[in-house]
Amino acid sequence: MTPETLSDTEVARELAGSPPPRKRGPMDRFIDGIELVAAFFVGLVAADIFISVMLRYFFSVQIPDAYDFGRLLLGILIFWGIAATSYRGTHITVDLLYSNVSPRWQRYIDVFATLVLLFVVTVQTYTLFDKVVSTYEDHVLTFDLQLPTWPFFALAWIGDVSAVLLIAIRTWRLIFYADEHGGSYQMKPVE
Repeated sequence: MTPETLSDTEVARELAGSPPPRKRGPMDRFIDGIELVAAFFVGLVAADIFISVMLRYFFSVQIPDAYDFGRLLLGILIFWGIAATSYRGTHITVDLLYSNVSPRWQRYIDVFATLVLLFVVTVQTYTLFDKVVSTYEDHVLTFDLQLPTWPFFALAWIGDVSAVLLIAIRTWRLIFYADEHGGSYQMKPVE
């Protein structure tokens, strides 16, 4: 190809000798969708807290069930956040052993750690489903508005199911497509 037919990004990539980006498939769009839902819940929790504080501070008014909504939304946020961070590997890691072994052993550690995470989150998902069912059967309600709480627990459970799916995808890609995730836990010094 001649430089006239290439975009600026392609020219820069050719000069740097980096491979072309991988085509994004439906799985990548699914992953992005889960991350978008997690980001939505971050914004929802922040808005709930901000509005509650402003109303209480300036107008001495409280949103009915503000505490219950905040608590339940935070639970939803945590489980959707687990989904978002587990796939990307952006959660907090301890790299003492990992940084001192060869890339081959780093891959083994990645696969083992991801399998352990998959097991733990799968068990957590099972127990959270039990919590959704028991909350529904016990007719647990919010304090002021008497709203059922099981839909909040169900949303959290869906986030946990998403985490299991994303961790399974990550495990699959680590085992069979190691180049995509190779070095995903790169050492980044704290400044």
